Amino acid sequence: MTLSNDWIVGFVDGEGCFSYSLIKNDSLRYGYQIQGEFTVVQHKRDIALLHQLKSHFQCGSVAVNHGDRYHYRVKNLDQLLTIIIPFFEKNTLNTNKKFQLGVFKEISLRLKNKDHFSEAGFNEIKALVKELSLLKKK
Repeated sequence: MTLSNDWIVGFVDGEGCFSYSLIKNDSLRYGYQIQGEFTVVQHKRDIALLHQLKSHFQCGSVAVNHGDRYHYRVKNLDQLLTIIIPFFEKNTLNTNKKFQLGVFKEISLRLKNKDHFSEAGFNEIKALVKELSLLKKK
């Protein structure tokens, strides 16, 4: 079965997640690693859907998330910017996730531009990560 773009949008509206995390790492200049990902989690009985998403996007991985849950995940910044984000810009999300996508893209672009190499740029990205987290709670 081939997944239609509309089906993927609806599925991700309900089950997907665009996130960035600040991971404490004292060996880094500003004490944190900024890590982004697009993720969809499902029960193991629906793992075939996750593999179909991976096949559709031609990137990412399917693996155990925890217990009987599995995830499809894309963490590679270039793949996020060239495959995942453009797909959802062309095929518009219908929930709050469309607003999350805008902030997710902004963070991704700033990382690609290496804005996080300066303290001011890092702090701006850190603020965007917090904004994205607040959007996910709404």
